[in-house]
Amino acid sequence: MKLTGWRLNVLRVVILLVVIALTALLFINRDKVEKLEALGYPGIFLISLFSNATLILPVPGVLFTSAMGAVFNPCWVALAAGTGATIGELTGYMAGFSGRAVIENRKWYDRVSGWMKKYGDITIVILAFVPNPLFDVAGMVAGALRLPVWRFLLWSWIGKTGKMLLFAFGGATVLGFFS
Repeated sequence: MKLTGWRLNVLRVVILLVVIALTALLFINRDKVEKLEALGYPGIFLISLFSNATLILPVPGVLFTSAMGAVFNPCWVALAAGTGATIGELTGYMAGFSGRAVIENRKWYDRVSGWMKKYGDITIVILAFVPNPLFDVAGMVAGALRLPVWRFLLWSWIGKTGKMLLFAFGGATVLGFFS
């Protein structure tokens, strides 16, 4: 069944409210989220997921990835953190899908959507790879453009995992330097 009209608008509003509530909840409880590190790789996955599930309010997940890269195998840390970060970015995608009318006609929307239309999926990879707290904008644009979710997740995962690999090995290198 295809949603149209008022049903689609209600779904968009509900999704947007859930994303906003999740963002506020995670930001308020960010100190409790950091206690998940005792769980090892699953904890790394969860912390990365939660730190990337917030919209615009950055929780420093890459710093945690660097620290865990110094303790655990950096490759596995990068996989756990990159996968968690990618799934966490679904909040931005859903916000773009649900709030399409809110984000369209914004300067940043026009810029990022232009990049996506011109350069395609590589835009998502690059924006996911570059450490910046505004990757949510790319997720919102992808959702608003109705990019298939599997494509958004695939290209986000490649970029996020590559970034986490650099941070994990960076943490391991720093620890080795001071050992």
